[in-house]
Amino acid sequence: MAEENLQIMKYEESTLPRFAVLIPFLLIAFCSFLSYSNTFHVPFQLDDQLNISAKPYVKDISAFFDPAKIEHYRDDDPFRMRMVGYFTFAVNYRLHGNEVVGYHVVNLAIHIINGFLVYVLVLLTFRTPFFSNSSTSPVQPMGGSVELFIALFAALLFVCHPIQTQAVTYIVQRLASLATLFYILSLVAYIKWRLIVQETGVATRNNKPLGRSGVWYLSSLVSVVLAMKTKEVAFTLPLVVVLYEFLFFAGTVKKRVLCLVPFLLTLLIVPFELMGLEKPAGAVMGEMNSALRASSDLSRWDYLFTQFRVIVTYVRLLFFPANQNLDYDYPVYHSFFSGPVFLSFLLLSCMFGMAVYLLYKSRQRATGKGQNGKTEGQGDVSPVTHHLSPLPYYRLIAFGIFWFFITLSVESSVIPIADVIFEHRLYLPSVGFFLAATVALYMLWQRANESWKVPAKFAVAVCGLIIAILTGAAYARNTQWKDEVRLWEDVVKKSPSKVRPRSNLGYFYGKQGRLEDAVREYQIALRIDPDDFQVHDNLGVIYKVEGRIEEAIREYRTALRLKPEDAMAYYNLGNIFREQGNFEEAIKQYQTAIRLEPEIEVAVLHNNLGIAYIGLGNLKEAEREFRIAIGLDPDYEAAGRNLEMLLRGTGR
Repeated sequence: MAEENLQIMKYEESTLPRFAVLIPFLLIAFCSFLSYSNTFHVPFQLDDQLNISAKPYVKDISAFFDPAKIEHYRDDDPFRMRMVGYFTFAVNYRLHGNEVVGYHVVNLAIHIINGFLVYVLVLLTFRTPFFSNSSTSPVQPMGGSVELFIALFAALLFVCHPIQTQAVTYIVQRLASLATLFYILSLVAYIKWRLIVQETGVATRNNKPLGRSGVWYLSSLVSVVLAMKTKEVAFTLPLVVVLYEFLFFAGTVKKRVLCLVPFLLTLLIVPFELMGLEKPAGAVMGEMNSALRASSDLSRWDYLFTQFRVIVTYVRLLFFPANQNLDYDYPVYHSFFSGPVFLSFLLLSCMFGMAVYLLYKSRQRATGKGQNGKTEGQGDVSPVTHHLSPLPYYRLIAFGIFWFFITLSVESSVIPIADVIFEHRLYLPSVGFFLAATVALYMLWQRANESWKVPAKFAVAVCGLIIAILTGAAYARNTQWKDEVRLWEDVVKKSPSKVRPRSNLGYFYGKQGRLEDAVREYQIALRIDPDDFQVHDNLGVIYKVEGRIEEAIREYRTALRLKPEDAMAYYNLGNIFREQGNFEEAIKQYQTAIRLEPEIEVAVLHNNLGIAYIGLGNLKEAEREFRIAIGLDPDYEAAGRNLEMLLRGTGR
């Protein structure tokens, strides 16, 4: 082995220029920007507007500070459960209204910060007591430390992989990326606190964190709460903190548990919010079963069986991100012994079992035993091959695999969710996957270097090529999002037998004035599922635009027959009756829609109701409805103009 390969070179930060410390961060930011440089004008998609401009508390930022308004919106699940995430939308709306550029800038900034945090998380892990007796590899892939290489490559994989596009480009999925930010930030702050404690030997006084270390401890706890108030996937964060503590730190169990108790108590936040704290304790406990169901159409067992297969699909997408799809037409499985389910379960069991085995092997390193049962000395360097023992790295791979499964558990276990698969659900779990994959690749290269003298420059070139390919793939995937029709044509091509893609494509064809194409897609959707009330609604809208009023009314009434509480159908019928001059019937339809609290802009309903009252000559009620519309949406210009015309017409 060459002379330089016999040396154990340590990374000395002081020998590098100060600006060199910034180079990894600049690389992460640059690659992120390249991947998403074509997304700033991507329009709102799917339920973006429903979750942003249609939410009154997003339009009124004071709702997050006014106690009366907070209480008023208390029954709104997104406001109560995801207040932090929706607050960022409110800030965006205050600054940018419905201009999408500002929203995409924030989403990309969050993604870049997450890349920074992944980098810092990995570097800090190498400073923990578990690694404190290990040296860096004798062969330096980056001309610096192994730690730097692993941390940087894992972070670059995270920010450049095209699987992240849905969480970054799909605006409302900021909830996933922002929850991830607080998730990793909490763990990083906790590690900083533990490292300070490790260095000073002082953790608590009267069981309370002290001084500078206390700031990090408190920051970690606050980040836990912020993560859980952004999205429920953060429920697992305290468990990951506990896992990390016992994998990488040392100390007496009693003291460690005492410091972890506040984190474990935060596990109550999400369940209590789901069940409703305003209810008596007995009622709360009695509703636990129903509160933990996001969809009543799928049994817990069917959902779990399906998720075994879904998780394997996730793993495939992480290894080979081909045929990405916004809206998968994924089969639901009803038996554990179905071939795909059972085989998927075996594969996942092997993955988890491998993590357990690697953890067990790494304990040999912790107890000073090498691969042959012999005690290893400082640095765990093999006297024969002069390279590091792989045992410390085994634990890092195991942690990455455990992270992957734990963070997936909220959305891929026994809590049924209407959509069994979505790519943005991989955003947080992918951190563990990329960490494990990076360490495994490094170990593979180390073995190749030992056997075939694979040069470090070649390894770096391969890694650079991987990042370049992933960056290009992410950029290419984002081109699909730039146009609604293009996006949904891609989805229809990949999910041709699913109703929602057909319906959405028909909707966007309608927006472009391609009415025949819209009708065709809606009719195909109805052949797939004749009982989909929303498709009947949408087809009725196209018929109305084409002047086929009777057919439009027929579609709206069909929608109401299928779902009597369909507020949109009442709203659309109201519009037809108002335009026909049948104001009394229009008022009835509008009032019913308002009573049903539809998932449409209520301000528009009140404005149209006001117009119908004018048609009946009831100016007092018309004025009241216009004022309600303006109160709900101060930026709604049509209601403002109508009120102004009414007041001018009455001499006021």
